[in-house]
Amino acid sequence: MRTILIAGVAVILLGGLILVSRSFAPKSPATAPPTTSSTAAKKEPVLYTAKSCFSQIASQAARWQPDAMPFHMESGLNAESTGQNGKSTVWRAMFASPSRGTWRSFTCSGSRLIEEPPIGVTGSLEVASAPNTPRLMFQSLLLIVDSDKAFEAPQENGGAKLVKQNPQQPVLYALDWDAKNKQLVWAVLYGTSFNQSKGIGVVDATSGKFLRAAK
Repeated sequence: MRTILIAGVAVILLGGLILVSRSFAPKSPATAPPTTSSTAAKKEPVLYTAKSCFSQIASQAARWQPDAMPFHMESGLNAESTGQNGKSTVWRAMFASPSRGTWRSFTCSGSRLIEEPPIGVTGSLEVASAPNTPRLMFQSLLLIVDSDKAFEAPQENGGAKLVKQNPQQPVLYALDWDAKNKQLVWAVLYGTSFNQSKGIGVVDATSGKFLRAAK
């Protein structure tokens, strides 16, 4: 009888040891969830030609005033583009309303820079027009030659040499009505401003003809 009790106690102790050993046994690590990249893909800036932005701005201007007409457009320079090949991430255009005697500036942006306007089209406050503003306004349908094509004509007339000397040569574009000659023209400017330009090519914005060089 004593032998049976001892054997029973031994079985109980053995079972307890097994349970304890199991409770302290190292657990297999849980399967880690698949890693996913939390870093969003870097958003690239959008480079526009002038007409791509002009159509967007014209639509916005028409919502402001149905009779709004353009009287100036220009490109911007920043770290995202030199302006070569007729493209920029920022374009600005001025539209005037003859009925209200006021004008507004609209900006079309594809820039990702903090210091530039946000993506899309934004407008400035309404300002009273100057006395000569009506003489500067032009019909949108006269803008046939886009800025990339306007860039080609000055390139063939001395501009290519400037770009060869400096592959990062800044190029600016200004679209205006030439009241004297009654034509819409592109001024393609090699430099960061009119005062610091290395050369200016004037191009007919309707026909694409190279008109003249200026300093």
